[in-house]
Amino acid sequence: MNLLNVVSIKALGFFALLVAVIAAVLQYLENCKPTYQGIHYGMAHDMNKLQEDLRQKNKTCFILGASGETGQLLLKEIIERKLFSKITLIGRRQLTFEDTSIENLVQEVVDFEKLDEYAAAFQGHDVGYCCLGTTKAKAGAEGFVRVDHDYVLKSAELAKAGGCSHFNLESSKGADKTSGFLYLQVKGQVEADIELLDFERYSIFRPAVLMVDRQESRPTEWFARKLLGPFSSLFPTAMSIPIQSVIRAMVTNTLIPAGGKVEILENKSIYDLGKALEK
Repeated sequence: MNLLNVVSIKALGFFALLVAVIAAVLQYLENCKPTYQGIHYGMAHDMNKLQEDLRQKNKTCFILGASGETGQLLLKEIIERKLFSKITLIGRRQLTFEDTSIENLVQEVVDFEKLDEYAAAFQGHDVGYCCLGTTKAKAGAEGFVRVDHDYVLKSAELAKAGGCSHFNLESSKGADKTSGFLYLQVKGQVEADIELLDFERYSIFRPAVLMVDRQESRPTEWFARKLLGPFSSLFPTAMSIPIQSVIRAMVTNTLIPAGGKVEILENKSIYDLGKALEK
């Protein structure tokens, strides 16, 4: 056996060992007990009845960040299920839709640098969904903090003042205001700051890497999706999550009774809760 063959065998052995280790880690993460905080985990609900009950209440909602991947799909899901009597999109520009006959859809164009001047846009909503966010690569460190913390927090303050009782925040797995990583630190800080506003119900969603082909270029996310892609079907919640699961979890959580004033849904909890609308 020549040297090349020996090196090849060792390389294959190392690769096989690496795959086995990764699989073992993902298997452990996949089987970790869901960390629900305030969620009625395991409760059986008649989702059709809950949807009809919500329709009968004629509630209204707003969506921040409807131009992003999560916001777009959330809007589509809500429209198809006809859950709210009015849906308001709050953003920096007017959005166009192929279906121009969407009923009960209102768009409020605001300047996020002068949100106090647009307080009226946040008035009269029962439920708020915040999918607003950018990246450090796109906006720079200062711009990222301004969007993901300042804009989000100010929007939450205006929503609370305007009568919103249930605020839903799309955050991130690992969010922690004490983190040394800017992205996670900002996500954790805005979570904590919004909690101080004391909404009647405050739901925080902390998804891992979203499995979605973004229109916007995010190289780090793209690399992570490519790396995790082969494992995502076997371990769907270990390090990633299909974006549709996040959308369905948001809708399901709106429908079911509150488990407390503050609800934190980690990645596996989001995935499990999202499956309720698949049945």
